Amino acid sequence: MVQFDEQLRRLVTEACRHQRGSPQRQKLLTQIIRLTASRLWRETTPYYQDALQQTWLYFCRNVCEGMTGQTYDPSYGSVITWLNAYLKRRLQDFYLNQNREQATTVPLRIRQYTSGGTSETIDPVDNLPASPQAPPILEDLEIWAKTDSDGELRGTYIKGRPDVNCQVLILKRLPPEVSWKDLSEEFRLSIPTLSSFYQRQCLPRLRKFAELEGLL
Repeated sequence: MVQFDEQLRRLVTEACRHQRGSPQRQKLLTQIIRLTASRLWRETTPYYQDALQQTWLYFCRNVCEGMTGQTYDPSYGSVITWLNAYLKRRLQDFYLNQNREQATTVPLRIRQYTSGGTSETIDPVDNLPASPQAPPILEDLEIWAKTDSDGELRGTYIKGRPDVNCQVLILKRLPPEVSWKDLSEEFRLSIPTLSSFYQRQCLPRLRKFAELEGLL
């Protein structure tokens, strides 16, 4: 394990020597992701894949430049430890947010029905600062989603809402991410409806493409 951690540290050092956005850095970051993917914390919660995706975005943004957080510092621990700490924080956010939504759904509906008031649900993603420029690894994902050569992403949509499809949601959730709260207001659909559809239908397609292209 010590030898593996040293290998990752060397790869990070080498990757950060190359210019951001360069093919050399992208190749090395992809190699690091491949090596670490099987060693990260795993659980079977429905929001795990969403949290994992955010972890990879965080890694690409902050391993060298610290675009949205602290730059990775080897003196504080291994790459795996750093990523797992972030992943577990995101999982905790999703867990707390889900419980909060479940606890307030009925009272909020009653309040809206009786007084016509509006409700607001806080999305933990809102607390993640947006990146002004997508990491290079994500450029291929954006091109794939925009092109949608076989029409599968556009053809996979929430029942009765062809405008709310996987192409639209994937592009809006790539950095800088549009929050679930804003998407809920834009499409006039509840956050659980949008998030559940995204996790069940969109994330598996995005992940399949990323794995086929060697991005994850």
